[in-house]
Amino acid sequence: MPQIEELVRNIVSKTGADRENLLPILQEVTRHERYLSEEALTQIAKAMDISCAEVYGVASFYTFLDTVPRGQNIIRICKTISCYMAGKDKIVRAIEKKLRIKLGETTPDNRFTFLATNCIGWCHKGPAMLINDKVYTELTAEKAVAALEEYL
Repeated sequence: MPQIEELVRNIVSKTGADRENLLPILQEVTRHERYLSEEALTQIAKAMDISCAEVYGVASFYTFLDTVPRGQNIIRICKTISCYMAGKDKIVRAIEKKLRIKLGETTPDNRFTFLATNCIGWCHKGPAMLINDKVYTELTAEKAVAALEEYL
């Protein structure tokens, strides 16, 4: 995959190959590719002269860095206790019903992936979710399904 090799080389040359730049490099590759393929992780390790295991360890640690392909639109519902107590489970059931998938799955047409994630920083307005980079707060089941309509 020469495209990935070139992409990684360009990002590393702009960011720098120092170890503290690994996370920004992973984020930038994810922005371009939508996930971190094995080839991308290998190329990053090579360009930064660090082990593949270290690169994969960082990539797999962070929820927002995907190491498997995801749908075109990624729904991330907050799974903290605050959102749970505010009714997160009703929202999960409503989204599952609307999209006909379970939490952790991708729709057959690859339009949506539905994931639970740790705190997204909106506990004071929970339940909260992200669709791609857009935040939705103070959700009800109805408001969550209405938010999905923007992407259908």
